[in-house]
Amino acid sequence: MKKFLALILLSLIFSNNVYANSKETIKKDGFVIPTNKWKSKIKIDENFKVNNPKDKIIIIYNHGSDGNDVKLKHCFWRSELRNWAQLAGDKINDKEIMVYIHCQAQLEGDLGAKLGRAGMWMKKWEGPYPGISKMDRRVKGNLEIVKKFVNLGVPKKQIFMSGHSCGGWATLRLTAKHMNEVGGGISLMPACFWNLSSRYKVKKVGYEKAMENFHKKFPGMAGWRQEQVNIIKEGNAPILIFTHPMDKFEGLTSDWMDHVPNFKRVVVSEKKEINGKKCKIAGSNWEEPLKDAHIINFADCFMHYHPLIKEYIASRIK
Repeated sequence: MKKFLALILLSLIFSNNVYANSKETIKKDGFVIPTNKWKSKIKIDENFKVNNPKDKIIIIYNHGSDGNDVKLKHCFWRSELRNWAQLAGDKINDKEIMVYIHCQAQLEGDLGAKLGRAGMWMKKWEGPYPGISKMDRRVKGNLEIVKKFVNLGVPKKQIFMSGHSCGGWATLRLTAKHMNEVGGGISLMPACFWNLSSRYKVKKVGYEKAMENFHKKFPGMAGWRQEQVNIIKEGNAPILIFTHPMDKFEGLTSDWMDHVPNFKRVVVSEKKEINGKKCKIAGSNWEEPLKDAHIINFADCFMHYHPLIKEYIASRIK
């Protein structure tokens, strides 16, 4: 009976897709075509071509995941690319921003391939991670894309890693070990270990107690996360990070980032609004109120941070 109830709980967790408001998915690589209108249709140019590469700034954007170590059915939702479409085409020090989306739905980790999405949480494996994880393969895949841009003539310091959720976590991982390959990183709501903040009641019991409970329940998964946190801390990469305390995934489990000297962490808001502007994200006219703080960077209110993002990029390409 307990196993049956656990399966039901896991199915609810995994079916709670934070992108459910959008109907359009993208499963390909390509450049986001710039637009200056929020409601314009998002289009992707699949041609891997960069004219005048020395005058370009490349942002490689990585998607999130509804299974942190398994294959996915899709990569991006068009709604998550609206802020990037607004930034694409802008210039910093006479260099044009190009946003390249990188789909890694086909990747899986050795453990995910063996146990499956739910199995990773059902099996009380003790760790360490046996083999090569999907996250490791995501980092490797991004480095290959970086190399392709460098081969086109784009200077390394003008290539930036970015991503949301698991893609944001991949940004932390890559920059921790490979800052010599890129100019910087922009991590948005980094998380890849499900809804830790809400599930372990961090707000009520505190971070230490919540992590203690996480380790008791899933020792292998918790140990795997902590191992990655240690790698990220040690890397001390000069990157820009956005988190939100209402993010049920890592919103209240991200304070360790404040103790990494080179991190610039921005706590977006205490509400579902930014600088007094209520956030809207979807609906037939793209005016539906934001419900999930984990995807606040998909919303129109997040445009407030575009100048900060450009300021960060400018500081790295000097």
